[in-house]
Amino acid sequence: MSALPTLFAAESQPDLALYEQLSRTLRKAILAGYLPLGSKVPASRVLAADLAISRSTVELAFSQLEAEGYLHRQVGVGSFVAIAAQPKPARPRKTAAGLSQRGKMMVEAGTCRDATSPFTAFTAGQPDPAAFPRELWGKMTQQRWKKDGERLMRYGDSQGLPELREAIAGYLAQSRGVVCDAAQILVLTSSQQALQLIAQLLIDPNDTVWLEEPGYLGARNALLSAGAKIIPAPVDHDGLNTEISSTLSPPKLIYTTPSHQYPLGVTMSLPRRMALLEQAAQHHAWIIEDDYDSEFSYEQRPLPALQGLDQQGRVIYIGTFSKVLFPSLRIAYLVLPPDLIPAFVNARAAFDGHTPQLAQAVTADFMHQGHFASHIRQMRVLYRSRRDLLLTALQPLSELIQTVNVNGGLQFAVEVDHHREPQWTAAGQAQGLALRPLSQFYLGERKKSGWLLGYASLSNIQINSAVDTLKKCL
Repeated sequence: MSALPTLFAAESQPDLALYEQLSRTLRKAILAGYLPLGSKVPASRVLAADLAISRSTVELAFSQLEAEGYLHRQVGVGSFVAIAAQPKPARPRKTAAGLSQRGKMMVEAGTCRDATSPFTAFTAGQPDPAAFPRELWGKMTQQRWKKDGERLMRYGDSQGLPELREAIAGYLAQSRGVVCDAAQILVLTSSQQALQLIAQLLIDPNDTVWLEEPGYLGARNALLSAGAKIIPAPVDHDGLNTEISSTLSPPKLIYTTPSHQYPLGVTMSLPRRMALLEQAAQHHAWIIEDDYDSEFSYEQRPLPALQGLDQQGRVIYIGTFSKVLFPSLRIAYLVLPPDLIPAFVNARAAFDGHTPQLAQAVTADFMHQGHFASHIRQMRVLYRSRRDLLLTALQPLSELIQTVNVNGGLQFAVEVDHHREPQWTAAGQAQGLALRPLSQFYLGERKKSGWLLGYASLSNIQINSAVDTLKKCL
């Protein structure tokens, strides 16, 4: 599946002739490197079929690009890219003058998400917006405006709307075994904001932090920006290896994804959970439990949250609605030990006030009226079927691609030969596949090579098409 159909659709301008729109799309694809120097452009017949336009329109665009020097055409052979991509600006060695040391570390840490990515398949962590009950959500939003609009337009509680915090506490107690009340919940805009808040309030420069290896880039970046000294804590088939972590330098904080480890997908065993809680108590360390997509467990009921097992008040629990509802909702939350609540609420008020009240109110209604639980059940069935389809489609490639821990989530990891990973990654990305190398998630020596393959947001047709494209890249 080429990225050209998506890029062409994004370039749509009714005031331009179709061939000019296609010329502009191809020109940008060449300059951006999606069509590398010397690569063969799809034949006019094939491209016309892919884009649902006439072959003569494609020929006009090809002729224009040939005249401009972007393409070289050989009769009976095909059309080839004639110029190289524009080099990306080199990253400056020095950060902008005037930044604090913490600011410079934030710049160096970079970002873990690219909202403008042209990749169209296998993006990890993406729910399917087409499966969300938008009409119902719209009606509930209108009802809230009519009922409570004036109040919801005012400044709100920095800790979060009380009815939403009550709904979250009830849901977590029932589904995740979290022990808390509404007073312990702080509503935020994202799990990344939660990580930044934790890092700013609990970490001083050079404090030691254990981070799962491989682990979530967003957590790594937040902790590095606070000046933390990160020590990789290896992950095996039972989650974070507490036997090895017991030999590491004592931590101030431990970050873990025990229900569905990111990116490998393993579940931390109960003995490991108890051992980790004991280590945290021994070192007076905080455990950050990121429970980012525990709703989607397909083979068995997930183990209760680490927070519910904690008897010492050392666990800070992070949850989000981005994966189970939709990413642009911008609602996440922390479950805090009682002693931390005042500091976190005050800091949140100082940083950005509160999460938009209307979104909080509608989410609370969605939960209280039973729609949230129903939606989770429906998405669990849908995403499991898509996972099964992707596994079936990958089966003919089993000698080249090995699946890893496919029991839940919106994506799963696959392993490939480490010598071939860079070449296959580049080839797949050139065809619009979001092949994210596992090597990105290692801070130390890479132990596994492969990719994270997201499937939840893809239709059955898109899954099969994406795998067909992947086959051609191997």
